[in-house]
Amino acid sequence: MQGITIVTICFNNLADLQKTCASIDAQTRLPDEHWIINGSVTNDIAEWLANTPQPGYRKWLNERDQGISDAFNKGIERATQPITHLLHAGDRYASPQVLEKVAVFFSEHPEYQWISGNIQMIRGGSTVIVGKPFEPGKLYRGMRSVSHPTWFVKKEVYKRAGGFNGAYKIGMDYDLMCRIALEPYGYLNEVIAVFDDSGISSTQYLKALAESKKIYTSYFGFSLKLILWQFRLKILHYLLQSPIGKGLYHLKKSMGLENW
Repeated sequence: MQGITIVTICFNNLADLQKTCASIDAQTRLPDEHWIINGSVTNDIAEWLANTPQPGYRKWLNERDQGISDAFNKGIERATQPITHLLHAGDRYASPQVLEKVAVFFSEHPEYQWISGNIQMIRGGSTVIVGKPFEPGKLYRGMRSVSHPTWFVKKEVYKRAGGFNGAYKIGMDYDLMCRIALEPYGYLNEVIAVFDDSGISSTQYLKALAESKKIYTSYFGFSLKLILWQFRLKILHYLLQSPIGKGLYHLKKSMGLENW
């Protein structure tokens, strides 16, 4: 089976990092390499890494970076294994068998250059599991149900497509998805990760939509489908802030339609 490198970026969030590391260390199929890219301005994380026994596969870099994209790229550049997974500090694997299932999936489908799966997250104040197979023809819908914390990407893909674009502060994963859209892809129908929804793309949802529109247009030009889709998302966003909207979403969830 091909080796797996996990990259975790962190910034002044030791407790989140510890939660993520514990999830990784509990895997039945341990990673071949785990890079921690620590851009913190405080010493907590660096001291914990240096003074706490760590598994042999764990490596780290303690230095300031130019933002999320730069931190991701530092980890990818240092990865030595064929398959790379970016697991953010605060996120965790959904079960101890995730890496084992991913390794078997790639072994059974060596043609796949990247895969995605399902994710557990909060929507409308309720815990849901979402995930759909990626469809290049629906890129105008943004990251809808193709969540970045579930991606496993072969390092060769980054060599062909390039890394994360530092010009984008929220939608850097969507920008990358636009560039790898035609790479051979597979969908693993398993819950891969539990998402920490305190991240920037969750707390600045409307800004994330605006950046996604800019990214899509830069690659594919004007799209009426995109405008209409984003109008729908904005209406739903505001609706979910109300008691009525949350009630409707719970009804939708009870009908098994949270992916729609």
